[in-house]
Amino acid sequence: MTTRRWHRPTWFALALTVLGVIAFLRLGVWQLDRAVQKEQLLAAFHAAPQSAPVSFDSVRNTTATQQYPHVRIAGHYLADRGYLLDEQAYADQMGVHAIGVFAGKGESNMLLVDRGWVAWSHASGTTPTLPPLPAGEVELTGIYAPYPGGGLRVGGDALPAQTTWPKLTLYLDPAPIAADLGKSLQPRMLLLDPAPDSGFVRVWTPNVMPPARHRAYAFQWFSFAIAALVIFVVLHWRKVER
Repeated sequence: MTTRRWHRPTWFALALTVLGVIAFLRLGVWQLDRAVQKEQLLAAFHAAPQSAPVSFDSVRNTTATQQYPHVRIAGHYLADRGYLLDEQAYADQMGVHAIGVFAGKGESNMLLVDRGWVAWSHASGTTPTLPPLPAGEVELTGIYAPYPGGGLRVGGDALPAQTTWPKLTLYLDPAPIAADLGKSLQPRMLLLDPAPDSGFVRVWTPNVMPPARHRAYAFQWFSFAIAALVIFVVLHWRKVER
């Protein structure tokens, strides 16, 4: 006849289980906290265009990651310079973001301006067709946002090898672009406000992990904590012969 009896665990097994459960719970709570932070960030980002634009020079050096000032700035585009941020998807289509180089009035550093998205594919065998840059002095309004992040850099810096403008790039890294332009850049870039007659799609979202994914990771860590407890009990609540 068999029955189950609790077997006293070793101190090592007990310590390992307790430390593991605590670690998994802390990681889960951390991911939940990150989800809340991302919700606040997204709320601030989407609220930015609804606020009245402020002068660019008042927020030029903004560093807070959850601040997205809605700004206005006067100046002119460098007509012979620009970039195409390649392999950008929108509505199940591939395309590029047209990045202008803007000289703000009274500003010593250049401002990269995302004019928006247009459809284009390498397979088309053509070059992207872009609406022309406005000539002369203009006033721009938009979200003053950090440069988009990116994944693993493969193939090195492709900008110096290109001789025609706008240049094609997979990344908007400020240091290589500043070196390519031979001019210093502002610490952030401008995402232009939507305009129906611009010829561009301007639907902006921060390049961050969504809150739902953080919550999924939290669920995963909490599941590990439960699994560790279950394993501990199963290993020490064993059958014995009577």
